[in-house]
Amino acid sequence: MAHRAVSLHVPRGSVARAALEEGIDALVAEAGKDLPREFPPEVLAAARAAADWSSRAGDRTDLREVPFVTLDPASSTDLDQAMHLSRDGDGFHVLYAIADVPLFVELDGVIDAEARRRGATVYLPDRRIPLHPEVISEGAASLLPGQDAPAFVWDMHLDGRGELETVALERAVVRSREKLGYDAVQDELDAGRGHPMMRLLLEIGALRAGIEAERGGASLNVPEQEVEEDGELLRISWRRPREIEDANAQISLLTGMAAARLMIDGGSGILRTMPPAEPRAIERFRLQGEALGVTWPEGMPYGEFLRTLDWREGRHLALLNQASSLFRGASYAAFRSAEELPEDPVQSAIAAPYAHATAPLRRLVDRFVLLMCLAHSRGEEPDAALLAALPQIPEAMQATAARAGALERAAIDLVEAEALRAHVGEELEATVIDRREAGESSPLRVEVQLSQPPVTGWVEADAQLGEVLRVRPEAADASAAPRLVAVGRP
Repeated sequence: MAHRAVSLHVPRGSVARAALEEGIDALVAEAGKDLPREFPPEVLAAARAAADWSSRAGDRTDLREVPFVTLDPASSTDLDQAMHLSRDGDGFHVLYAIADVPLFVELDGVIDAEARRRGATVYLPDRRIPLHPEVISEGAASLLPGQDAPAFVWDMHLDGRGELETVALERAVVRSREKLGYDAVQDELDAGRGHPMMRLLLEIGALRAGIEAERGGASLNVPEQEVEEDGELLRISWRRPREIEDANAQISLLTGMAAARLMIDGGSGILRTMPPAEPRAIERFRLQGEALGVTWPEGMPYGEFLRTLDWREGRHLALLNQASSLFRGASYAAFRSAEELPEDPVQSAIAAPYAHATAPLRRLVDRFVLLMCLAHSRGEEPDAALLAALPQIPEAMQATAARAGALERAAIDLVEAEALRAHVGEELEATVIDRREAGESSPLRVEVQLSQPPVTGWVEADAQLGEVLRVRPEAADASAAPRLVAVGRP
């Protein structure tokens, strides 16, 4: 199964953490110049100079009296977004502040060049490799509570159904009031209390999720992994994103769709694209569901069908793994005129045109999208240097994503191997999620997903998708990575 980078909850100084850090140190060192850990001295010097931004702020709206709040994982300090939500008659008023990274990063300057080399912040289980120097990403540009910060502010009005009615974009100065964490917010809401704005966020998120379903949007409903310490060993557990996280994601999606529409109407920008699933892939997925005894009703959009699948049920877990074949070909499309606009600008998983516009501290492309949207919202022609840079950004994003993805997968494999050490010699149940027939130099094998610990691995065995096997982690010695061996069926 595909997961986001594993979250680490292991005390510093522990034996388990030290073992993991040593392994990831080696992976990062092997990645070398492709994923540099340190910033060059000239980039750090430019970042320190840029951090004093007040003299470059220019004309911008003063929104410091608006009580914005941020909502992120509790440990986050690179805060891209802050929100203020309120009722507006029968509808809603959404103010969504996004860190004004372009104010700190001069186009074609040394920080910009380094950001293009990195592409995005890389998240590993025990660390992150940031896109920008921390004096910017976790300091002056971050929307930290109590700090005056420059921001792009999206001003959006929704009707009573949650549909977007109007949108405007401006540069402003904001001051967040509170840094809220997902788990604490959700616990308060579950207890019948909670921040009033978070209750409103749940309401808006539910309405937007309903609209997403109506237009045929789709997503894979899979949990995340978390790593915890168990004595001198590591254990991995499942973590399902909580309701408030899903609601928060809907505000980001709303903004990304508004950004795409601004750029399409303006005739230039960068879209996040994904082609529709090929009919052959859809038919194959339908047949896999039938083989697993999971019926996909005729006429039901596949996004709606995916929402009916529960990863905790073995057959559904196997089918969700196979559904990844429906989400291929994601890319970026830059266009400098209406003639260059992609023939089909829709991001198929979202079922609407979409752009990355809400995480400029952590993703290169968002900085360029924000500047393009600001020009179009003002009815102005985008800067010539900005237009000239557009075609270079998709290539930079694709190249850096490939390198970062390889490192993240290697790190997760390392974490899973370390976690399996706690279970060497035990018999565990696992669900078959993929199958590879025998080749000239490889045996018949199946990929299995263990529920506890939640790791995947390949096993030499003859079994069908959705079938449950008993497997045993084995290791030749204390230093060898455990491998899974099939020992039978329950």
